[in-house]
Amino acid sequence: MSELKKIRETKNLTQEELAEKSGISVRTIQRIEAGTIPKGYTLKTLAKSLEVPEKDLLISEMIKEEITVDEVVLVTEKENDSPFNFSLIKIINLSSLPLAWLPIANFLPPLLIMLFTKEKSYIVKQIISLQIFVAIISPIIFMIIVLLKLGRESVMVTMIFLILANVYIILRNAYEIDKRRSLRYRLNFNII
Repeated sequence: MSELKKIRETKNLTQEELAEKSGISVRTIQRIEAGTIPKGYTLKTLAKSLEVPEKDLLISEMIKEEITVDEVVLVTEKENDSPFNFSLIKIINLSSLPLAWLPIANFLPPLLIMLFTKEKSYIVKQIISLQIFVAIISPIIFMIIVLLKLGRESVMVTMIFLILANVYIILRNAYEIDKRRSLRYRLNFNII
C-alpha cells in the first residue's frame, strides 16, 4: 500500500475529497496510490493538503530501495563466500598442455573438466575462453602463412611458434594461479 493511501485513509478522506482539497486530479492521486512516485509540485501540494512532511509520502519507496540494495549486497557476499579451488583451477589450466600441439582441440580437456567438476568460476571461464581464442586464431595465422607461399620452412616455423606460444601461455598462467591467484594472460571478454 502506498504512503499516500495510508495517510489519506488515516485522515478519513476519499480520493475525491483529497483531489478537491489539493487541486490535484483524482486520476493523478490514483496513479500515485498505484505506485507512481509523486514529484515536484504534486508532492508539495499533497504534503501541504494532508499536513505531513513531503518525505512521509515517499518513505515506503525509500525503504524498498534500501531493501533491494541490501539484498543485492547479500547475494554478492554469499557468492564470494565460497573460495575458489585453485588447485582444481590449475589442473583445468594445465589440462590444455597435452593437446597444445593441436590448437583446434586444446580447449576440450579444460571444458570437459569444468563440466564434470561444475567449477564454473570466472577464472575457469577465462582459461577456456583464452584456449578457444587460440584455437580460432592459430589456424587463421597458419593459413595466412600458407597462402603467402613463403615456403615450407616458414610454415614449420609458424607451426612451432604457435605451439610454443600456447604452451608458454598455459605454463605462465599456471604459475600466476599458483603465486597470485589470478591469470597473467586473459581476455577482456568471455567466449563461454
